[in-house]
Amino acid sequence: MAHRNARLTVHGRRLLVDRARAGQPIAHVAKAMGVSRQCAHRWIRRFDEAGDAGLEDRPSRPHTIANQTAPEIEERVLAARRERRCGPDQLAPDLGVPARTITRILRRNGVPRLHDCDPLTGEVIRASKTTAVRYERDRPGELVHVDVKKLGRIPDGGGWRAHGRQMGSTAAKKKARIGFDYVHSMVDDHTRIAYSEIHPNERGDTCGAFIRRAGEFFASLGISIERVMTDNHFSYKNSHAVRDAIVDLGAVHKFIRPHCPWQNGKVERFNRTLQIEWAYRQVFESNDDRSAALPDFLHRYNHHRRHHALGGHPPISRLSPT
Repeated sequence: MAHRNARLTVHGRRLLVDRARAGQPIAHVAKAMGVSRQCAHRWIRRFDEAGDAGLEDRPSRPHTIANQTAPEIEERVLAARRERRCGPDQLAPDLGVPARTITRILRRNGVPRLHDCDPLTGEVIRASKTTAVRYERDRPGELVHVDVKKLGRIPDGGGWRAHGRQMGSTAAKKKARIGFDYVHSMVDDHTRIAYSEIHPNERGDTCGAFIRRAGEFFASLGISIERVMTDNHFSYKNSHAVRDAIVDLGAVHKFIRPHCPWQNGKVERFNRTLQIEWAYRQVFESNDDRSAALPDFLHRYNHHRRHHALGGHPPISRLSPT
């Protein structure tokens, strides 16, 4: 793989060399390949010196760093941190090293933050709020993530986003009970294909019925669900309807670790996308208008929206030959 800013890939560089060696003028070859003559001469020279290996990217790290911290100072900082278990601001005056430099040394060497450690022993006792290893299942349906997003309903005529904060200026308006929409979502771990429905609650029977319909949706795409991951909400943990729905899918129910929502991060991130690109994307004058816009958003998300984790392709591309 070429450097992300490189004009030519390794294959393109080899093609440049082959054309130049075939007798074409280097200026013409360079213009055809979209690079300068100096660039073309450089790749030809590297090929002459090292062969095919010369066409590979070289590391961009400089050979020497003028202001690099000396190894003995770095070791002194690490030793002081292990012994005293205090932060950069307290270590800096005693070591004669700037606090920001100490911070970089600690991060570079993977030293855990103090708030994650036992103050008596210095051992890590708290889980990080990020997963240690990013994962992605190998095939569609191997794991799906399920969650519910709670959104305030929109009063007829529009809410405060349409008319400003004065919508809640009177006591009567403040006491008005508009209620909530509960957006149930299922996201496939491998493809990132998503399915969502809006319901008035998140009771167990509602969650179970949603999982059945979501399973039918994924089955229509040729995806057979093997595992369903949820948080530990009582609707998922204690509901017979949810248990029966998952059993009927032929799947296994997996729960995240308590108080670790990032383990269900793919659907949690999808909930954020729901908010930004659907629920709060425009001003809706009624709750029905917002609900009616959900199918269009889901179609765009699954079939057209570029997904960073999929190399800029939409989720459906993981199923389609193109």
